[in-house]
Amino acid sequence: MDLLPGDKAPIFNLATDGGGEASLSRLKGRPFVLYFYPKDDTSGCTKEALEFTKLSKKFETLGIPVIGVSKDSVASHDRFKTKHKIKLTLASDPETKTAQSFGVWVEKSMYGRRYMGMERATFLVDAAGKIRQVWRKVKVPGHAEAVLAAAKLL
Repeated sequence: MDLLPGDKAPIFNLATDGGGEASLSRLKGRPFVLYFYPKDDTSGCTKEALEFTKLSKKFETLGIPVIGVSKDSVASHDRFKTKHKIKLTLASDPETKTAQSFGVWVEKSMYGRRYMGMERATFLVDAAGKIRQVWRKVKVPGHAEAVLAAAKLL
């Protein structure tokens, strides 16, 4: 079942880079962006993280944290952030429970082979914990700017 604007954001509690934690309860009363991406240090995922990093000060000014989520380990996130100077929180979802609850752990196909993987998707959640906007099957160029524009309307 796809989550839609107006739906409550699913509960999540994830370990993050730097030994932190990201959870719905910790973000209560604050809007936030949760973006799901397939894998650390791949070209599209790196570009997406760098696009959000470029706008990180603008999101901070709005009081809106941006959290990237993938199946990668916290150690992988730490290396990825250091290597590319990423200024976002990266959360680890190794068992894909959060990805499944957000409906982004999906069947994919490449070269005729079917497999389960993370859909590139972004959720803008308001201070009340309701999803305000959803972007699925994200194309990276211009995406972070679109999310920022929507966040300014909260």
